Amino acid sequence: MYDLVAMGEALIDFTYHSKSDGGNALFEQNPGGAPANVAVMAAGLGLDVAFIGKVGADMHGDFLRDVLSGKGVDVKGLVSADDVFTTLAFVSLDGAERKFSFARKPGADMTISEGEVDFDIARAAKIFHFGSLTLTNEPARTATVRAARVARTEGALISYDPNYREALWHDTDEAVLRIRGAAQLADIIKISDEETELLTGHADAELAAKHLLEQGALCVLVTFGADGALAATAEGIVKKPAAPCNAVDTTGAGDVFLGSFLYRISKSGKSLAQHNLQEIGDYVEFANAAAALCCEKRGAMPAMPDLAAVERALKG
Repeated sequence: MYDLVAMGEALIDFTYHSKSDGGNALFEQNPGGAPANVAVMAAGLGLDVAFIGKVGADMHGDFLRDVLSGKGVDVKGLVSADDVFTTLAFVSLDGAERKFSFARKPGADMTISEGEVDFDIARAAKIFHFGSLTLTNEPARTATVRAARVARTEGALISYDPNYREALWHDTDEAVLRIRGAAQLADIIKISDEETELLTGHADAELAAKHLLEQGALCVLVTFGADGALAATAEGIVKKPAAPCNAVDTTGAGDVFLGSFLYRISKSGKSLAQHNLQEIGDYVEFANAAAALCCEKRGAMPAMPDLAAVERALKG
């Protein structure tokens, strides 16, 4: 069994670094992809983690495989193919905030098919996590949904992060249809305050969280960047402020938050339904501390803190 199995995109974030002597932009090769980030964060904290996805049989795909494996993630479910390129994302920074430009027409993550998925890995998940980027196109959409359903049938807790990227969808209507549809599979849903209306029709975070609970989720997490996060369960809503940090790059902060939260759920040894709201609030506080530490360095995976660093931050 795996404590956590994540499925979705593993890609390269080429993050703006500086200018060359000739005045041209220099970009730093950083491993990324939201589900891959969640997997690496959870593994770094101590969970037994596997990843299902697809990269190109190219220098970037080889790099990603090596990084994930080196971070303790089982990559036997990561397919390499020579007919597609590894997906690339070019990240520009405005202060610590990001803008993305994707090279994905198609990217390898979009082309993973049911026949390429090792469903035995999904069946072995205690927690199964996925995002929406592999829902943008077939065959990845069908493969992702089937894997989530297989894991759910075997009793896994299902975690979902919509992670909406407008440029990757054909149109907003399709994005709404697919993203909302996938939410029906999830027990834990993590959204940013910018995604609440897209996912639920409610701009207000608390109303959005309550809506998702009514739709069947057991726990809804809403992140507000520098303003912290809230968690909603059937018991109520708890809010926690962000941890202080000197933000350099917010890339991956939401993934670090979710990976840290799922780590605490897994390590508790209890089902999600057995948690009270105070415990959930403690997990959010832990996740906020981890996310703040991630923001203090460039990149996602390279900036992820270990357990000792998070615990030190919590102690102040």
